[in-house]
Amino acid sequence: MTKKILLLSVSAGAGHMRAAEAIRAHALATPGGIEATHLDVMDYVTSGFRKMYTEFYLKLVNKAPALWGYLYQASNDARPDSTMQQLRRGLERLNTRALMAAIEEARPDAIVCTHFLPAEILARAIRKRGFATPVWVQVTDFDLHRMWVHENMAGYFAGNEEVAYRMRRCGIAPERIHVTGIPIMPAFGQVPERAACAREFGLDPDTTTFLLMGGGAGLGSLETVAERLLGLGGTFQLIVLAGKNAKALAALKLLEARYPGRLLAQGFTNHVERLMACADLVITKPGGLTSSECLAMGLPMIVNSPIPGQEERNADYLLEQGVALKAVDGPTLEYRIAHLLAHPDQLAAMSARARALGRPHAAAVVLDLVLGKPARASSH
Repeated sequence: MTKKILLLSVSAGAGHMRAAEAIRAHALATPGGIEATHLDVMDYVTSGFRKMYTEFYLKLVNKAPALWGYLYQASNDARPDSTMQQLRRGLERLNTRALMAAIEEARPDAIVCTHFLPAEILARAIRKRGFATPVWVQVTDFDLHRMWVHENMAGYFAGNEEVAYRMRRCGIAPERIHVTGIPIMPAFGQVPERAACAREFGLDPDTTTFLLMGGGAGLGSLETVAERLLGLGGTFQLIVLAGKNAKALAALKLLEARYPGRLLAQGFTNHVERLMACADLVITKPGGLTSSECLAMGLPMIVNSPIPGQEERNADYLLEQGVALKAVDGPTLEYRIAHLLAHPDQLAAMSARARALGRPHAAAVVLDLVLGKPARASSH
């Protein structure tokens, strides 16, 4: 009999959606008849609520990150029965009635939430209406905010042991907590051969290679950061991912012509893992999903511009584990790169540590647990 899994996420930041898509990809690749559907909660709310939840969030973290950090901590510390929390939950209920109708129409055998909002809505439905479908919660950072914690969930999936400990301290029963890692796409669990990928992109597989995946904040624009690094000299190659930023890509292409054989500028791609396979280190913001992808590929990081709150906690975890360094501005990034070029043994040790921490099969382990199968190993 076909098992129906419903994945619920929220398009406020890409990580929650990518985690749900990773679980869905594993479900579709698993023999035995699993039907997996992924819904974005924001497709089932009023336009005003959607703007508040997604556009306002993105503006806040980009334009006023310190304010977001304050709100993150204040909401974490707030009592669940406080007036503000009750008002917030009431507003959510009024704006998500269409979501409950869609869930009931789907009639899934199990639900996995990769964002706290649908988990909160369903926790109330279980408590007030006797909603009977098992609901599981996948936390998508190396930190636990109180808004993820609800009664009557079938189980919780944690990125590491510290998050699992925090779950227990919040009152979640230990038997409902599973340390799985954060789900990533299957492609990151099958590391491609470096030489083949390097040839594909016109790179030298034997030359130290850095992958830049984000500028902004203290570091400056992508092209500014790339020019700064290439000006250091030394023998290394630089890959820069511009994504859908056409203006940045055009500027990087001009820079690429000035540094033939040293810079590869790339636009949006669905094959980031093949570029990662060419790299020895990634310069990136420390999102939960991006960090998990790097760890699965055995890639250490230089982290920059973490969003106060969840990304700062992710950065702390990566630094504590010895798989990342932090660059607060352009000169610091220059120093970090020059230092690692001069100390390849340190870079190698960071890579080995990243490989040991990686959990490339997290999504498959989550799926096994949801389906009641014996869980497979979740690490390398």
